[in-house]
Amino acid sequence: MRKILFFLIGLVSALCLSCVDEEEFDDTPQGNFEALWRIIDRHYCFLDYKQHEIGLDWQAVYDKYRVRVDDDMSQMQLFEVLTQMLGELRDGHVNLSASHDYGRYWSWYENYPANFSDTLLRRYMGTDYKIASGLDYRILDDNIGYIRYESFSSPIGEGNLDDVLMHMMLCQGIIIDIRNNGGGDLTNADKLAARFCQEKTLVGYVQHKTGPGHGEFSSMEPHYLEPSSNLRWHKPVVVLTNRHVYSAANEFVMYMKALPQAKIVGDHTGGGAGMPFSSSLPNGWSVRFSAVPTYDAQRQSIEFGIDPDYRVDITDADFARGRDTIIEFARQLLAS
Repeated sequence: MRKILFFLIGLVSALCLSCVDEEEFDDTPQGNFEALWRIIDRHYCFLDYKQHEIGLDWQAVYDKYRVRVDDDMSQMQLFEVLTQMLGELRDGHVNLSASHDYGRYWSWYENYPANFSDTLLRRYMGTDYKIASGLDYRILDDNIGYIRYESFSSPIGEGNLDDVLMHMMLCQGIIIDIRNNGGGDLTNADKLAARFCQEKTLVGYVQHKTGPGHGEFSSMEPHYLEPSSNLRWHKPVVVLTNRHVYSAANEFVMYMKALPQAKIVGDHTGGGAGMPFSSSLPNGWSVRFSAVPTYDAQRQSIEFGIDPDYRVDITDADFARGRDTIIEFARQLLAS
């Protein structure tokens, strides 16, 4: 209920801010540029943070791109300029949608090692693995349970989780592989993490925009993870990550990092700590942007990702031998 409440509060806050933003812009290239820059300036939640972390100056961004816009340009040319401007935010949650294209920023994972291979995964999973809704799972030959969750957009029910954990009841540990999981429904992240939580645990904080100023936010509100009332796992668990872990998957890592029997193995996650909201431009294009920032239990932003407890990369030598270095490290960690 608390997470749902956070969504509602964030949505209401964003809606209220939209209600007081009464300035109108013409449906021209210049008017659409001004509208987009203003939406981000008033409602995007990481402008101060990214000025501090990466030197982002949103007014300087305005000056840089304003001169590239004129009313004689085509819609495709305008879309390219606006997408490039939004790319200055370095945020995978920021997108520009038109009927002809989808503007996106994917460099949060594109410029890093993949640390994941479908070919290697098939060697570990075989073809006789079990499927419980969005979860693929099996017991490896060293009595380690392995769960593959590709997307938090894929639903999981309490019955699914009961069946998976019951199947692994005699295992000495569990590996949860969320590499390449780009996020989805936070409810699923809560539901899965709750199965490894033994007591009410502070896992992070959330804030809400209270005005158009870059630093106008509410005080930090704590977010607690409650133990599941269903079957829970008390033994060690390892979560596997890479740079393509984003949004709800990034938050799941934040939850698990706060639990004493859980360890994170793999690469730094991609980030994505802002709950997104959408608005529209005069020409009908839709812009999605981060509106509600979240923080870990130490009140640190996870917008640019989370460090693993053990940094491990897939080596070329292991790949040539058909071994996933990250999975093998996790197996050794659980065996010890």
